Amino acid sequence: MSELFDKSIRTLELPRVLELLADQAVSAAAKDRCRRLTPETEAEEVLRLLDQTDAARAMIGLRGSPSFSGVKPVAEALDRADRGGSLNNHELLTIADLLTAARGCKEYFNDEAAEKTAIDHLFLSLHSNRFLEEKIKRCLPDEDTVADAASTELADIRRHMRAAQAKSRQILQKIISSPSYSKILQETIITQRDGRFVVPVKAEHKGDLPGLVHDISSTGATLFVEPMGVVQANNEFIELQAKEQKEIERILAELSAEAAAHREDIQWDYDALVHLDVIFARGQLSYKMDAVRPEVRRDGAISLRKARHPLLDPKTAVPIDIQLGGDFDTLVITGPNTGGKTVSLKTLGLLTLMTQCGLHIPAGDRSAVSVYEQVLADIGDEQSIEQSLSTFSAHMVNIVAILKEAGRRSLVLFDELGAGTDPVEGAALAIAIIQDVRKRGSKVAATTHYAELKTFAMTTAGVENASCEFNVETLSPTYRLLIGIPGKSNAFAISARLGLPAEVIEAAKVQMSGESVRFEDVLTELEAKRQALEKRELEADHLYAQREEDARKAREFRQQMERAKDNARSRGEAEAKRIVRDARAAADQVFAELSEMRKAQAKADRALNDNEARAALRRTLNEAEEAVTRRDARQEPIPKPSRPIRAGDLVEIPGVKTPAEVVSVGKDGTLQLKSGILKMKARADEVRLIEDDERAARKKAPAVAIRQNADRALRSSAARELDIRGLETLEAEGVVENFLSAAVMGRLETVTIIHGKGTGALRKAVHDILRRNRAVKSFRLGVYGEGESGVTVVTLK
Repeated sequence: MSELFDKSIRTLELPRVLELLADQAVSAAAKDRCRRLTPETEAEEVLRLLDQTDAARAMIGLRGSPSFSGVKPVAEALDRADRGGSLNNHELLTIADLLTAARGCKEYFNDEAAEKTAIDHLFLSLHSNRFLEEKIKRCLPDEDTVADAASTELADIRRHMRAAQAKSRQILQKIISSPSYSKILQETIITQRDGRFVVPVKAEHKGDLPGLVHDISSTGATLFVEPMGVVQANNEFIELQAKEQKEIERILAELSAEAAAHREDIQWDYDALVHLDVIFARGQLSYKMDAVRPEVRRDGAISLRKARHPLLDPKTAVPIDIQLGGDFDTLVITGPNTGGKTVSLKTLGLLTLMTQCGLHIPAGDRSAVSVYEQVLADIGDEQSIEQSLSTFSAHMVNIVAILKEAGRRSLVLFDELGAGTDPVEGAALAIAIIQDVRKRGSKVAATTHYAELKTFAMTTAGVENASCEFNVETLSPTYRLLIGIPGKSNAFAISARLGLPAEVIEAAKVQMSGESVRFEDVLTELEAKRQALEKRELEADHLYAQREEDARKAREFRQQMERAKDNARSRGEAEAKRIVRDARAAADQVFAELSEMRKAQAKADRALNDNEARAALRRTLNEAEEAVTRRDARQEPIPKPSRPIRAGDLVEIPGVKTPAEVVSVGKDGTLQLKSGILKMKARADEVRLIEDDERAARKKAPAVAIRQNADRALRSSAARELDIRGLETLEAEGVVENFLSAAVMGRLETVTIIHGKGTGALRKAVHDILRRNRAVKSFRLGVYGEGESGVTVVTLK
């Protein structure tokens, strides 16, 4: 970068903008980089920087800015650690804070985003090291402390140190509490001298308390004595302190070695975080200025829409439109003093430099800026008393340097070109300078008061006039820049408004040449036509806006009608669906009633059939009974019993396989029999006695069957699940005990008790009952799908 380009950058106040950028950065290194930014001269590099700013601004809008608070320089500390040096607490915690910032940025970054950005690679390149970060912070809670948790050895040493201190204090506490020592002590306190516990003793009782004197008060009245009983404990404490320090040094050396082992990754993270800090500062400044990304062009053309100078108050700054390049390569800006000519020139140059630094610019959409190798500016009063330079001479020194350096990819800005000398010569010189710079291929913007330059711009191809608007009625500039219209000096109008006599003004007009008067009249006529055209344009814009508003209202009305029609159709369809749904519901209800009626009829039919079946069964039984009573002598003879039949014997009626029990024997020998629920009478010669051996054989087999049937009955009657939700703990105890008893009787192996989750009181009561019950082998809470902690599954012995 040439010295003249660097001077032009300062003239256009880019450093003040970079200071605003540095205020948005967090780390000191990023702030310094922001202040040292220089404009890039290649379009590809400018596009890359703008892509980064775009990405940062988009991320800030979605998730805010990542934290860079822990980004501090670590290179020097890492170099010393790499050479075998031991870092202190502050240096190690700085490394840990840097690792925390790197980890935070990695977590902030969303690598699954739909669109990739120009700064993704910076986030992805971060290493971080959570293990080392947490180890340092666990060992070093602050800059002055090494935690006990840093090592088991350190924790053990400090435990012994506390014990030694407690022992010393205990001995000293006995001394200061003892009545026998109260007279020799100056105060009943325990203090320290040279790291050892002592008590203050009166000087006159020096020999009454054996020990070591560590200090004497300024008056000499008090001796600070370490009693002999405490010396050993204090010695042990001092030795432990030395061990503690040695262990601390070992821990710091170990942490330093681990940091050195990851030196390259940590340093890389630092550089990447500083780079990201600068990029996000550009994004933050874009938000603060309400700036936009301009289009980057390569043809030297500039088109700024509603551009604002970034150092002016945005509430009062008047946006301007500036164009340069394209149809013309030179812009001549005229107008009265304090009308905004210089601000327009500086806005053009400064926004160009900001773009080339990768910054968004405070302008409207569709603004475009070209990338130049140099932006050369001659702006302001360069008068120097020390160098004996007049205003004209100082400007001419700058202009000479500009003419030497200006080229095809240069933007040249002249403020008050040719001022400070004879107007005629100055105007001629200004025209010649502009023509020379144009021949070099540079883009030129210049401000002037000379009418000759206005004529030059009107009559030369590639040169365009512009003026800063001035309101003669209020005697104040509007700060609007009007492209294509030369400005008037308005000296006569301003003088008249300020009260200059009319005859003086007329005399001044006489002094002007005829061409100058005609030129001013032409400008006046042009200004009147411009204002009339502008008024018509505003009216046309108003009518266009009104037409657009009417069209928008018409579209909205049509959309409302479409929605109303759709809503009406939807309501009709919904009503039809409701009617069909109600009809279906009514039909379903009728079908349900018919089904219930069928079920009732079927039930009545089944009852009738049951009655008929029972009647038929009774007829069969009666016939069987009659058949038994009518059996004839052709049947097999009934064997005679081996002994008289007694009550309790089992007998069998021929023709009936079911045995009957003899309930009683009548005096006439009639037997009262019982078989199941049936009771009957028979004579002794009508039945066969089941002898004892046959009876025993019959009884054994049925007993097993009966027992098996009983077991099955118990199992089927015993429930496998008990629900006690809602019961009090006292109520639940009896219910659970009965349930377990039934389960044991039913020989169940596993049962489930449902007690619910709730406060856990009922579950605890159930578990207490199960622990006491001897029939319980084990129990557990349910798993997923069983009810989890709301049920308990019990295994019985």
